[in-house]
Amino acid sequence: MPGRVEADVRQRAATAEAAEAADRDPAKLTQLRKQAEKSAQELEEATKALEKRRAGIAAAEKELKAKLLTLQQAERRLAESRQPVAQMVELVYQQPGMTSGVAPFLSGDSDAGTLRSMANVSQMVTERQASVEQVAALAKESQRVAAEAQEIRASNLLAEAQLSAEVDMLRKRSDKVVKSLTQALVKLGIKVDKVGKAAFSCNPLRAATAGNYPNGLIPTAMLCPLQQKGHSLRADAAIAFISLSEAYRRQFGRPICVTDAYRNLAEQQSVYYRRPGFAAVPGRSNHGLGLAVDLCGGVERFRSAEFVWMERNSKKFGWFHPDWAYSSPFEPWHWEYDPKIDTLP
Repeated sequence: MPGRVEADVRQRAATAEAAEAADRDPAKLTQLRKQAEKSAQELEEATKALEKRRAGIAAAEKELKAKLLTLQQAERRLAESRQPVAQMVELVYQQPGMTSGVAPFLSGDSDAGTLRSMANVSQMVTERQASVEQVAALAKESQRVAAEAQEIRASNLLAEAQLSAEVDMLRKRSDKVVKSLTQALVKLGIKVDKVGKAAFSCNPLRAATAGNYPNGLIPTAMLCPLQQKGHSLRADAAIAFISLSEAYRRQFGRPICVTDAYRNLAEQQSVYYRRPGFAAVPGRSNHGLGLAVDLCGGVERFRSAEFVWMERNSKKFGWFHPDWAYSSPFEPWHWEYDPKIDTLP
């Protein structure tokens, strides 16, 4: 019995260790980040398509109103075109001798009055025929405009409903991915602020928003904390760095050592004056964008095992050692993030 209990304990410990290893898999975290970014891109594209469609609908509605106005005008002209015929008929039959003027005309004994009356009849017939043709044309145009207006309205409503449903589906998918990413970060010791169901400061979808702030003036709420206490980066850079740090942990048994990450404007000014020649002009540093870190724990020593490992592996996670940092000034500890070079599948 004791042996069985010990075996169960060992089994549970092994399971827990395997679960922890899975939680710390840098590839998994990177995959979640990329899924979140892809979902964000799809959502953005669908939202733009919806906005474009709504703009098109607004234009179509404007066109629809114009067509309906045209229809009303056509119907008004239709009513007006009937009036001359009715008036002319009434006028002719009110004229004396009109009804008795046909026989003299046929016998050749018609006088000027009879001829005038007959001319009026001829004019009436001609105008009536023209009026009938105009009425038919207007009726046909009215039917066409009405059918077209109905088709435009139905098409607009259907298209907007379909796009709205797609945007809603993509938003739910995005929220689900971000939630999974948040849970993974929490398991790695990241203290993530939340608003509703989605991560707030560590939501990679907010990276573009953080990029809208001036260098060194990104609000704390827009920055994602690292495992290394007191340091933070822009969300996409932070998640990529955490993935990189977990891969580094697998190699060296410890996370990457960080001395500096995001620097606000005041911190940039302080470093600039304390270390002349080794810091960018305040307001121009990538630290102020949340896209750079200064490392320690061996990485700061050029050609050390840690530095060489970083050179070989960091680009898989979007991090690299810039060319200038090899010589002018020489800063082996300085590393930067560029999402375009992230090659980890």
